[in-house]
Formats: sequence, structure tokens, C-alpha cells
Amino acid sequence: MNELMSGSSQVGGPFALPDQWGKTRSLADFRGKLVLLYFGFASCPDVCPTDLAVIGEALRRLGPQAEEVQPLFITLDPLRDTPEVLREYVAAFHPSFVALRGSEAETRDIATRYKVFFEKVSQGQGYAIDHMAFTFVLDREGRYVAFLPPGTRAERMVAMVRQVL
Repeated sequence: MNELMSGSSQVGGPFALPDQWGKTRSLADFRGKLVLLYFGFASCPDVCPTDLAVIGEALRRLGPQAEEVQPLFITLDPLRDTPEVLREYVAAFHPSFVALRGSEAETRDIATRYKVFFEKVSQGQGYAIDHMAFTFVLDREGRYVAFLPPGTRAERMVAMVRQVL
């Protein structure tokens, strides 16, 4: 089954947002590649960097097959995650990562289509973002195939990617 159904609505859909270099990138730009899509934020203290490190490790383990995979990161915190912050953040995990940043409204719209819950939560003088932390696997046509829960090991991610490729 290529699409997960939740009630009567499917998971995912097309989007277009500026990347960490300011170039607008759409999901269609990555047609032909398997996409690993992750929603998070750069100042996340634990789950985001852990999961993004696993994605990077999985890509390294895939060797030449990694050329067929595009990791995408969509920030849930466009106010703090400037293009400069995103460039530095995703580069720490793997050079092929593309980070996308939209307005709060665009982010909410895309997250809703992917069934991603997130909300700002007051924390001291600032805020944190509580969020669902799944890695979405999209096929070569950009259609939802599966998700990997937080804490998925690199070996499992590699096996899933190879199965979908």
C-alpha cells in the first residue's frame, strides 16, 4: 500500500519552501530519489539531533546507493532557524541534507498534511517546541510509503531504504 490512510485523508502531499541557501525547492525537485523527510528544529536538545545523526549514518552505510536518497529537514521553528542556522545545522549530519524553512503558516500547513503534531511551549524566558519525531519515507514519486519512529537504528533505516529502492 503506497498511502497510509487516516480516516479519509492521506498522509503527505506536495510542498515548496526556500532551502538553507534561499532557493525555493519543491518536493517535485527530488522526483526520482527516495526522500527521507524529517520535521524538527535546530535547538532541539535531544531527539532531532539523534534522529538526524542516524539518517546521516544510514546514508554513509548505503555507500553509492545514497546518491538515490535525498534527506530533507523542515524546520518547525522558522523564527529562530534562520537560513544561516539551518546551513550549519544540517551540514553537521550529512552534506546532502537540504533544510527547508517556510513561514509559520506554511510550516503548519505542511506539517498538518503529514499529520505532524507540534506546538510552542513556554520554557523559562523562551520557548521549546514539542513535536512528533518521525522520519517519513517517500518513494521516487514523492508519495508516502512509511515512517520510521524516533530512535530507529541506522541498520533498520538502511534495510527500509534498500527495500523501497
